[in-house]
Amino acid sequence: MPEGQLDVLVAGSGVMGRGIAASFAAAGLETAILSRNPGQVDGVDPRVRLCADLPATAPALIVECVPEVLELKQAFNARVEAAYGGQPVLGSNTSSLPLQALADELDQPQRFCGIHYFQPADVAPVVELARVRQSADAAIATAERLLEQSGKFVVLLAEPIDGLLVNRLQHAILHEAYHLIERGICTARDVDEVARRLLGPRMSVTGLIEQKDLSGLDTHALAQKQLVPRLDHSAQAHAVVQDKFAGGRLGVKTGLGFYDWRNADVPAYRARTAALMRAVLAVLDEDRPTPPPLAPGDG
Repeated sequence: MPEGQLDVLVAGSGVMGRGIAASFAAAGLETAILSRNPGQVDGVDPRVRLCADLPATAPALIVECVPEVLELKQAFNARVEAAYGGQPVLGSNTSSLPLQALADELDQPQRFCGIHYFQPADVAPVVELARVRQSADAAIATAERLLEQSGKFVVLLAEPIDGLLVNRLQHAILHEAYHLIERGICTARDVDEVARRLLGPRMSVTGLIEQKDLSGLDTHALAQKQLVPRLDHSAQAHAVVQDKFAGGRLGVKTGLGFYDWRNADVPAYRARTAALMRAVLAVLDEDRPTPPPLAPGDG
């Protein structure tokens, strides 16, 4: 492939951008990272190019990972359209900003979609691909093909609902967990150990909903009817998190969060957790049985 002609351009050289680029490059796709200061970027996969300007030839896919500021993302998207028109597929990795609002500012919104990764991006096997109202089938197909080629399982969402799928599920369970912590019923460590030792292993094998089929929807339906009204349905973010944020207790960034990280070797801890995640995924990919098809009407 001629120099400058790319399959994928990742805009942003932070931890997420570097991981996304590495996942494409590992699959043999010509990949580059766009950075304002490429000479100061380290930790980049050697198969990934670094560039300070948009390449002359449009890549097939651009994954935008600039900071979570609406105006910055809009400015970058306008820059892409000025350079390439509607040639590349433009996917935003935003986890909080409204995808439809970003699309509505574009001249070529039919080439836009949400492409949401999870940390660590080169290890996590799932990527969310979200349509906006204007997304063309051809654009979605291109993004899906390249994501699958990079080894990801693609969750295709029919609309850009706030939080997409994974963050909505995460925040639903975290909302209840923070409620229980605030009431003094359990600790953060209790929640994490239950997730590690029961919820995580069980869900990794039988999922969240398939497991209810296996255990019996009669039992599940009766339990749901009794328990759901008793869960925390407050519409406010819990103080147990918001007070830490207000007080500058941001986890590893500041040394204190729910846990005390001040004397921890955080890079080594991250590396160990990433290696363990790879090992778990390898076991699951090798031994997990193929589930039956969805029942009629539940597709």
